[in-house]
Amino acid sequence: MQLFYNSELDQTTKTFNFSKDESRHIVKVLRKSTGDILMITNGIGWTFEAEVVIPNHNKCVVNILNSKYEPPKDYSVHLVVCPTKMNDRYEWFLEKATEIGVTVITPIISHNSERKVVKTERFEKIIQSAMKQSLHPYLPSLEAAVTFSEFIKKPQEGKTFIAHCDKGEKLKFKNQVEPGKSITILIGPEGDFSNQEIATAMENNYIPVSLGNSRLRTETAAIVACHTIQLCNE
Repeated sequence: MQLFYNSELDQTTKTFNFSKDESRHIVKVLRKSTGDILMITNGIGWTFEAEVVIPNHNKCVVNILNSKYEPPKDYSVHLVVCPTKMNDRYEWFLEKATEIGVTVITPIISHNSERKVVKTERFEKIIQSAMKQSLHPYLPSLEAAVTFSEFIKKPQEGKTFIAHCDKGEKLKFKNQVEPGKSITILIGPEGDFSNQEIATAMENNYIPVSLGNSRLRTETAAIVACHTIQLCNE
C-alpha cells in the first residue's frame, strides 16, 4: 500500500484533487486509472480510502469512500537535537525518527554547534516522505530552531533528560523510560554540550543520562533514544 498526504482533508471531504506533481506521479508513474483505490492521510490521525474518478496527470480527482481515525499515542516523544555539520546526517535522523514514531523534533543551537543556521523547508519534505513510507497517520511536528538558552526555559511535558558524554553521574536512559509517559531528551552536537549547558539543564530538572557505553554521533544518539522509548512502550 502507498500512502499519500494532504493536510486539508477532513472527515467531511467528499471529493479531492491532487496537485500537479502528485497527479503526474499517480497517473504516469504508478499508472493508476479510473476505479483504482488510493490511501491518503491528513497527518493528524485520519486515513482516507479514495477512488480515482478522473486520472488526469495534471489534476487527478478522487472520491472519498470512507475514513478511519487512529487515536494518538498516550505519550509524546520530543527529540531536541543539535544540527549536524553535514545536513545529510540530520536528514537521515529525521527520516528514521519519523519511521520509528517521534512526535516532536526541535533543532537546538548549543555553544559547540558547528551549524548555527537551520533551514527547515527540505526537512519538512523529508518528514512527510518518511511518514508516508512508514504508513503513519500522524505527521511529526518540526519546531523552529532555537538556542539552548531559549529552549531550556520552556516547560516541557513529561520527564526531561539530557544525554551527554561528560564525566559525572548519569543514569541509564533505558531504565528511566516509563511506558505511557511523555519524554523530552536533549542530544548535543559533535562537540557535546558545554559544562555550563549541562549544569543549566540539571538546574531546570533535566536528568543526565547515558545511552550506552559507545561514543555515538549526534544523529545516532537521537535514533537510539527514540528507539529505546518505542521499545519500552511496546
